[in-house]
Amino acid sequence: MKQNKESKVIPVLEIVTGAGIILFWVGFFTVGLAPEPAPECYFTFEHAFPPPDIILSVTLIASGILLIKKSRAGIKLSLVSAGALVFIGTLDMSFNIQNGVYLVSPVELITNGFINLWCIGFGLTIILRFWRE
Repeated sequence: MKQNKESKVIPVLEIVTGAGIILFWVGFFTVGLAPEPAPECYFTFEHAFPPPDIILSVTLIASGILLIKKSRAGIKLSLVSAGALVFIGTLDMSFNIQNGVYLVSPVELITNGFINLWCIGFGLTIILRFWRE
């Protein structure tokens, strides 16, 4: 596994993304990061996410660390994490479109839109980078 300056971008972004997901949930349960007004089923839907998001965060952070240490296991774990990112990002985007979350306010459109597009886009980037290794 070659290691150069460019090859550290994905592992660092994996670690940052994993930490960001954890920080999102800390904020969600402490300061309240729900749209106003939230759709009726919003909290039921969101409360299903912490367990898979915690697993995803751990795999992202672990894969980033393994890639930095030049371990081939980091590639496999990155691909697992990438699939989860694409799934969770697509599921969340689908819910937000069907329930008008993006239309609640420009802030919701920008923040939720960015998070969803980041998960899908970064997941696909990881897949395209490592699928042949």
